Amino acid sequence: MHELAAARTWADEGTALFLAALARTGDDALAGPTALPGWTGAHLVAHVAGNAEALLNLARWAATGQETPMYSSPAQRAADIEAGARRTPVELRRWVAESAARLAGALDALTGEQWCRPVRTAQGRPVPATGIPWLRAREVLVHAVDLDPRLGFAGLPGAFLLALVDDVVTRRSGGDQPALVLTADGRRSWEVTGHGDPTAVHGSLAGVAAYLTGRPGGDVTSPSGAVPDLPPWL
Repeated sequence: MHELAAARTWADEGTALFLAALARTGDDALAGPTALPGWTGAHLVAHVAGNAEALLNLARWAATGQETPMYSSPAQRAADIEAGARRTPVELRRWVAESAARLAGALDALTGEQWCRPVRTAQGRPVPATGIPWLRAREVLVHAVDLDPRLGFAGLPGAFLLALVDDVVTRRSGGDQPALVLTADGRRSWEVTGHGDPTAVHGSLAGVAAYLTGRPGGDVTSPSGAVPDLPPWL
């Protein structure tokens, strides 16, 4: 798991970046589509706000020792996003800012012992509470680009992109998907284990991160010129 101080910094930077992107996004644009299939800008904002509240459940779990899952079920999570997307733009903007502030306050209040308590991600993976800031950083930084594609992955912190690629490679390895050997900027390499002979994929660090997370615009290529399609990341 990523160092707590770095992950908290990325979460704070990501929150500021997401809120700035939202401030640049007009109310009419929130009703329009995003790069995420089936999601409008309003769905995206509702998801990020709901994610803060879900991670607040994990912060309470860490603080009290009482099991408090992120979501009651995947179906309830999806229903909450749909309901949240129907809020007015004013309500959405207030909700995402206030929920982020509540989560930051709850994390600030955790003690050393509480940070070590085990909690569980939405996918059922046990992690120490020190993993909560990374879960948040990943959401706000990636979704800031989803909300405002002009940012691009190149606009995200380089150290975060390295951590993100490490994370996604681990999650994709061993699954029913193409085997890959990824090289970023001609310097860093990763291997995704999977089916078939590995495809060599080259690009910038930002491009590799975009490709692995299923985002458009990744400047990646392979010796054949084509790169394999990947299943959803999360």
